[in-house]
Amino acid sequence: MSDFDIDAFHREAVETPSHETVDEMRAFLVETLESAGHEATVDEAGNVLASRGAVGPSDGEHDDTTHLVLNTHIDTVPPHVPYRSDPDADVVWGRGACDAKGPLAALLAAFLRADVGDGRLTLAITPDEETLQTGAGHLKETLSADGYVVGEPTELDVCTAARGQFEGTVTIRGESAHASDPSDGLNAIRAAAPIMQAMESYSEQDGPDEHETLGFPTLTPSMIEGGEAPNQIPGECTITFDRRSVPPERSAEFAPQLEAHLRQWLPDGMAVEVSLVRPDTPFPEAFETDEDAPLVEALAAESGGDVRPFGAATEAAHFAPDAPTVVFGPGVLADEEGAVAHSEREYVHRSDVHAAADAVTATVERLLDE
Repeated sequence: MSDFDIDAFHREAVETPSHETVDEMRAFLVETLESAGHEATVDEAGNVLASRGAVGPSDGEHDDTTHLVLNTHIDTVPPHVPYRSDPDADVVWGRGACDAKGPLAALLAAFLRADVGDGRLTLAITPDEETLQTGAGHLKETLSADGYVVGEPTELDVCTAARGQFEGTVTIRGESAHASDPSDGLNAIRAAAPIMQAMESYSEQDGPDEHETLGFPTLTPSMIEGGEAPNQIPGECTITFDRRSVPPERSAEFAPQLEAHLRQWLPDGMAVEVSLVRPDTPFPEAFETDEDAPLVEALAAESGGDVRPFGAATEAAHFAPDAPTVVFGPGVLADEEGAVAHSEREYVHRSDVHAAADAVTATVERLLDE
């Protein structure tokens, strides 16, 4: 579909709020695909799916047909920031301009325009990347492919690795007492000091070594809560943390390992428990794709971008165990002035959206023609 108007689609996408619900944005995407003559389906997890080319197997099976998947998300963080443009400066501002409606416009253009030959091309757009990532978790179980391009703002660089990201709590349990005699109780807030010191030492003593590409993992206390009254010894204190992992660490093994480490620092008579927040939903794990993979080499050649790690956690982690996976798209997470994605000044250059579309189109055609 050579007449697909990237700029018009991008403008309407950014103008469509999707920070509270993606219903309107999803309907717009489905309508765009159907207007272009492609059947679009919405699966039980709310993902929008469309395919072109050879008919593939169902439910995660695989055959000899070369199959590529183009993926990004339609949800955005709050608050909604209205669309604004400056044609003379080649810039569009607004919520989702680069994260990730700019990448969406580029991937959609590639999906509609590319000559897929004897191959198969799937567009798979998720509804909740910024929150639970249940859409990507469902796709992980139902899709199989030979390569995945995940749209995020990378400044047209080809990103082959990213740290994982998961959140959890450290709960310290002591014993409440009247504050007039602190010795009658076990002060959970006081115990938080050595426990947070222990969190600082975890990565060095028990965590994975520095990763060649991604560097060291981080463990960051981000919130602390405890106590019920000013005149009472607090019997419980909770520290919320953010973990940015590197291979080979996985989220399932992290909580028990951290808990064992922290127990060594705990005052006598007290207990500590480490648990992950929302353990029933998928976390993006750390991943790394071989830089020699044909997908990486083709996209780097077509885009002219560098090959490097991505600076944030991404749904690419869910697809990487299946096949070579890259993160790619127009826009930046941050520039010399500070944050861009998720900020009030979120923007993208129109020319970069077009360049991303051209690079992905050429990459798809190169790989599916082999």
